[in-house]
Amino acid sequence: MLVALLLFCVVRLALGTVLVDFQVAQPPPVPQDARQCTFQILQRDFAFSFGSSEVAQFTPPSDCGPIGSWAAITLNFTVTSNGTQFDRLGIFTFQNVEIWRTSTPEPTRGDGIIWTYIKDVTRYTPLFAKPGTFILQLDNLIQPGLDGIYSTTLHATFYASSSKRPPAKKADLIVPLSTFANNTGNDASVPPGFSLNVTLPRNTVSVFAELYASGNGAEEFWYFNAANQFLPRLPSGTALGQGPFREVRLLIDDKIAGVAFPYATIFTGGIAPTAWRPISSYGALDLPTYFLDLSPFVPVLVDGRPHEFTIDVASAEDDHAILQNWFVSGLLQVNTDVSPKPTTGRITSYAAQPFASTATTGSVDDSGDVNITVKATRRIHVEADIVSGSGKRTHAIWSQDLRYSNVQNYLKNTTIQNVVQAASGTVLSLHNGVPSVVDTFSYPLNINITLLTPNGGSFVASFDHSYDRDLLPFPAVSRSTTEERQLAVGFFNVAPTGNTGNGTNSNVFCYSDSAGNTYRRRVNAVLNNITLDVQSGTLAPDAQRDSMGSPPAVVGPTRARLPGGRVIGL
Repeated sequence: MLVALLLFCVVRLALGTVLVDFQVAQPPPVPQDARQCTFQILQRDFAFSFGSSEVAQFTPPSDCGPIGSWAAITLNFTVTSNGTQFDRLGIFTFQNVEIWRTSTPEPTRGDGIIWTYIKDVTRYTPLFAKPGTFILQLDNLIQPGLDGIYSTTLHATFYASSSKRPPAKKADLIVPLSTFANNTGNDASVPPGFSLNVTLPRNTVSVFAELYASGNGAEEFWYFNAANQFLPRLPSGTALGQGPFREVRLLIDDKIAGVAFPYATIFTGGIAPTAWRPISSYGALDLPTYFLDLSPFVPVLVDGRPHEFTIDVASAEDDHAILQNWFVSGLLQVNTDVSPKPTTGRITSYAAQPFASTATTGSVDDSGDVNITVKATRRIHVEADIVSGSGKRTHAIWSQDLRYSNVQNYLKNTTIQNVVQAASGTVLSLHNGVPSVVDTFSYPLNINITLLTPNGGSFVASFDHSYDRDLLPFPAVSRSTTEERQLAVGFFNVAPTGNTGNGTNSNVFCYSDSAGNTYRRRVNAVLNNITLDVQSGTLAPDAQRDSMGSPPAVVGPTRARLPGGRVIGL
């Protein structure tokens, strides 16, 4: 964290009123009193970088204790930019495993912007304990009207363990569910579904999956996509099809092993760019991931043969198809027995339908207003008896109970568009009655878009966006509770002299974990200025972030992206 603070101070002194962008999130719960070793992994100016990722070789440090014995590991990503540019997706891949998905805030002219995000990557310790290739894919485009370059620096900090700070718990093996590309991000674009064969050690006793997934292109605003049966009743360009429901599925040998109802991440160019300055939408700089317990499938996976793992995304339409595209990848946290003897056992119960249960209803009234409701439920239950080579017996239970609803209203000749979405669920795995994965979540989303001119040249959008999650990803990680409520409003106006707009953003954030760490923050922004910032808890910094502003009437990006594939602006 010291590196980030020094860099922040240097850039601020050099650039004066540079706009400091950030995502509200807890600082990593790392031992500040431990010996730290920090070094640079990569540095790159991403200009015209499509098809040109940054590739760096990594060697684990030996001056922070025995390799692999660290108490914690963090990555510090600091970026500056000046000019006009779209937001861009960033994929961090290490040892062919995606370990962080992020995106870029859209820059401003003049003094430009800077942001720093510190990511806790301790759960990937087995990867950092050996040399390998680090890849950052950040596809950017330079052309007339888009001249913003993203200047990036990535540092890693290792925290030495001690008798007071023991080594972090970790899996025995991490297995990629990726494309294994050696020169770009290892995520796959779906549809179609992405599949690969995986062979696990025969003495495997437990397996936990982590999935990365985000909608992009025609799927960026998937929650605004209209059900196909009502699409002909909407003017062309109002909405895309295939409905608003999305389910990320993981299959093993063509059988459902687990699913995720994804969180709706809004990138900083999404709908109203002025709403996300300087506070990004929650998750935009660190997209959430999804955790599954595959341990009940261990009796099948330890036969010494390859098994097909498939990640895909399904809709509620009759054909379950989606548009292009979702970027997906994953990894397996694998634990093995002390004995080399093969694990045995059997699956004793399996209940999982190929797709979620869904229902679509709606109406078109005499005025032409269109109202659409899509609902979905999903239940999965798998049990197995597992016997390790050393004789330990484990009864594993894996269950998911998920719910989803989406209500869309297209009113007053579609000049008003509303979406009210709620995804929630209870995910639980038990090993001999002890919780191994817990994920109780609620992702409510309410967006209103009002076009102030018929062609959408001026509009206002409001957002009520929440992320509530009680999460135990797998047994080696602390259980945590996160509650985030974000209210934002953005106004956008297109004019021959330059696009203008303004926005407000209000956040209430609370975090706590089973290790005793806490963090609370209330932070508001109005017209690019921080007007309130109150932080508390054991993870709170000693100094509060101060206000750093820009003129109230802000020259916006050249274009704004709206649902339906519309791009407005000059």
